[in-house]
Amino acid sequence: MDKVRAVLAILVLGVLALLPLKWAQSLGAWFGRRQLNKPNSKLAGNTRRNIALCFPELDAPAQEKLIAASLAETGRSLAEMGMSWLWSPQRSLKNIRSVEGEELIIETLAAGRGIILIAPHLGNWEVLNLYLSKRYPFTAMYKPPRLKLMDDLVKRMRARLGTRMAPANASGVRMVMKALKRTEMVGILPDQEPDDQSGVFAPFFGVDALTMKLLPQLARQTKARVICGYAERLPKGEGFKVYFREAEAGLDNPDLVQAAAAMNRSVEACVRALPSQYQWEYRRFSSRPAGQPKRY
Repeated sequence: MDKVRAVLAILVLGVLALLPLKWAQSLGAWFGRRQLNKPNSKLAGNTRRNIALCFPELDAPAQEKLIAASLAETGRSLAEMGMSWLWSPQRSLKNIRSVEGEELIIETLAAGRGIILIAPHLGNWEVLNLYLSKRYPFTAMYKPPRLKLMDDLVKRMRARLGTRMAPANASGVRMVMKALKRTEMVGILPDQEPDDQSGVFAPFFGVDALTMKLLPQLARQTKARVICGYAERLPKGEGFKVYFREAEAGLDNPDLVQAAAAMNRSVEACVRALPSQYQWEYRRFSSRPAGQPKRY
């Protein structure tokens, strides 16, 4: 059954890839908005819970407005996968309208120093991958899908311009370490829950979140510069704007809780700049410290 679902997903991607970007985004937004009034929608339920936890300063109408906008953006993000994976890289990259902060990357690599790129699930991270892999030696860490069919597709599509794909395991960590020793750039998605042994609890929007230790450990061991990057989805199908920002100080702190908190603050700063385009449907706070109640 899982293989059938994977084949169907690939077929849907193929159909979406036939559409102009604006049409695909409109279709995705329609799908996202439909989730708002579905009583059993996990997308809507998780989004509503996360926004209530992370934006307690907003009143109920403001939270509902953000929830509705977020679900529409989630739908757009899903619908863009056809473009991101099945269009030619050159065609996809034409949709990048501007880039801000790239001098951080240029000056760091010119100085012979490696870069760890914090790439939150914000905007379109597939477009960001294409942009970086076209311009720089780039290694991206990822969590392999369960099905080999989907894993093969993910690796092939993300590696079209030379990205080295490092699985989130011991062999992938070795790949990342070697890339940083070569003073190259590596990209890590920082905002998914690791297993218990690989994480520590640190605040994210004021809520304890199980947070990966790997990125702070790499920052401390390699002395690489840590930069945040994301690709904002522009309105009305106009394309994307890429941003690079300096990460918070303290990511190389030997105290892993303090270092993880600095990493979460770095992600939070990016998200607050573009809150509706963050992956709020993900259960970021599933794991809880001992004695704390469940959040979902």
